[in-house]
Amino acid sequence: MSVAIEPFRAMGIAQLAYELAAAGRDVIHMEFGQPSTGAPVPALAAAHAVIDADPLGYWESAPLKARIARHYRDLYGVTVAPERVVLTCGASPALVLALSCALGPGARVAIARPGYVAYRNTVRALYMQPVEIPCGPEVGYQLTAAALEALEPAPDAVIIASPANPTGTIIARDELAAIAAVCAARRIRIISDEIYHGLSYGAATDSLLAHAPDALIVNSFSKYFSMAGWRLGWLVAPDDLLDAAYARMSNLFLTPPSLSQHAGLAAFDAIPELEGHRDTYARNRELMLAALPRLGLARIAPPDGAFYIWADIGHLTDDSLDFCTRLLRDTGVATAPGVDFDSVDGHRFMRFSFAVGTAQIQDAIARMVPWFADQARNTSRLSTT
Repeated sequence: MSVAIEPFRAMGIAQLAYELAAAGRDVIHMEFGQPSTGAPVPALAAAHAVIDADPLGYWESAPLKARIARHYRDLYGVTVAPERVVLTCGASPALVLALSCALGPGARVAIARPGYVAYRNTVRALYMQPVEIPCGPEVGYQLTAAALEALEPAPDAVIIASPANPTGTIIARDELAAIAAVCAARRIRIISDEIYHGLSYGAATDSLLAHAPDALIVNSFSKYFSMAGWRLGWLVAPDDLLDAAYARMSNLFLTPPSLSQHAGLAAFDAIPELEGHRDTYARNRELMLAALPRLGLARIAPPDGAFYIWADIGHLTDDSLDFCTRLLRDTGVATAPGVDFDSVDGHRFMRFSFAVGTAQIQDAIARMVPWFADQARNTSRLSTT
């Protein structure tokens, strides 16, 4: 008997956005968490160089695994053996591998609420039980060591995300260490989604490996490396789960695309270009933060990293899906409804992605300011009648 999981409602918003664009509307895509830029120049050059010369069969690139291992040493001061790096078809399969090789059906997996929609849905699809921990503004919308300590019984695993989706918040180094200590004491397996590493605006982003050497680390080339469509990611697995992770990868997914592996290796030579993308996101972030008061949005998560703003719109609506749909139809600005990320309180939140061009951010703000003002006036008029 199959298990029911919820749809990713932002996909419906995106579909409507593409339909409006096909009909001639000018649409700004702020609904998806993906860079609007393409793969970096060295990655494209490598792909062009091999596409006619390489048979592109099933393959796992040893040079890429070694380069990823070096990345952990250079950036975090952490030693990772290349064989611990399992190359995957993006972060989503890496999450499936992490959960399925570490846990079995019925396992209880703690996750933050709000949190990425695929965490709870993937957990459910694997016949496990998501244990959602409400995380409000008082804790930066993030899991804490105290919250994990208080869970009874202890969960079998926890998914950590820092920077997080949908909030962009970052867990401080001391708190990460405290979380690792609690998990070690309570035998809670840690799965750390580090897909937004490299995208922070001042705050440090530690790998959980610096605090929990046996953590499972999920990452990909989709965000910082601007290669979402290339479907390339990786899982760093501990020694005791390595055979199980490889067995699942080879049976469920075979290998990542060979072309993407060649391009991914070259992408590590594009750091100046990629840092330029991050600088663009930083400018966009500042523009959005400056515009929020004009939108009447005063309650947001601090966007320390990633490229999101998580905003409370409860004073304007109790149906974020309808709100985002109307915003798109009226202005051409596509955003993500909060119900994707929080099944309890998400009806009064929305997520903006600022991973588009700066000119598009400016255009989106210009369109949204009068629209939000109209919503506020309509809400005020209804409340007084």
